[in-house]
Amino acid sequence: MSDSNSTKFNNPSIFLLLGIPGLEMAHVWISIPFCAMYTIALLGNVTILCIVKKEPSLHEPMYYFLCMLAATDVVLSTSIVPKMLSIFWFNSREIEFTSCLTQLYFIHCFSVMESGTFVAMALDRYVAICNPLRHSAILTNLIVAKVGLVVLLRGSILVLPYPLLARQWPYCRTNILPHSYCEHIAVVKLACADIRISSYYGLFVALLVTGVDVFFIAVSYTQILRAIFKLPTKAARLKTFGTCSSHLCVISAFYFPSLFSFLTHRFGHNVPLHFHILIANVYLLVPPVLNPIIYGLRTKQIRDRILQLFTH
Repeated sequence: MSDSNSTKFNNPSIFLLLGIPGLEMAHVWISIPFCAMYTIALLGNVTILCIVKKEPSLHEPMYYFLCMLAATDVVLSTSIVPKMLSIFWFNSREIEFTSCLTQLYFIHCFSVMESGTFVAMALDRYVAICNPLRHSAILTNLIVAKVGLVVLLRGSILVLPYPLLARQWPYCRTNILPHSYCEHIAVVKLACADIRISSYYGLFVALLVTGVDVFFIAVSYTQILRAIFKLPTKAARLKTFGTCSSHLCVISAFYFPSLFSFLTHRFGHNVPLHFHILIANVYLLVPPVLNPIIYGLRTKQIRDRILQLFTH
């Protein structure tokens, strides 16, 4: 198959990822921070998984949900960075069509799962603060497992039409994808067909997931704040609110970059393409990097275990 822009074909066997168009000469330098971020994300999240597994005192709903978040971050970052670094370092631009659709599915599926995990963590904080005496009775291991299964199934089912629809479109324009990974809309835009179904469904999922999840998180924290303000002393209020601070930080690290990327993609028509691609990469990589750092620094139990790990 020719690598030319003018290549005409149906049902391509490969796509060619350009990396970050317009910044090809700087790919090696751009790879340094992305490689560092990926290394930090892997080490941090795997460390959290190992600590929670080995420490019986951390076998609680809050830390189970944290493990769900860490595992999601590992898969999400691994779905993106290795291929991106192979483009930057070895100019390995080719990706098989089926592999491209698989990457597309994993990226969007685990992004939805991450958002759902934040809702589960907000539920845990709500029960712990508003109904502390029944926390262990309400959030049993079975309930936590069911919540985790719902988060997994929701992400898997909602995103499944992405690759199924993308697979059925005819691709007869070009196989060159101006991106560093197989992003849903970037892929279907290469089809020589009416892709409004894919476009509208992608927008529907984004608005549904974000709207529903942010709504439940907001409701949970409204009740949490009402309970906190009823506490008798300022010290008690600060201490109770401190148990939610890590969760609020990781929520901000996930939703704000995502919102910025969405707004620049939809309305930033004069924004250079390379800026769109950089933002699309950063907003997916920032949460996996920050989540273990935030919980490692702000959660005393995890911080103490990490210090013990390094001292031994």
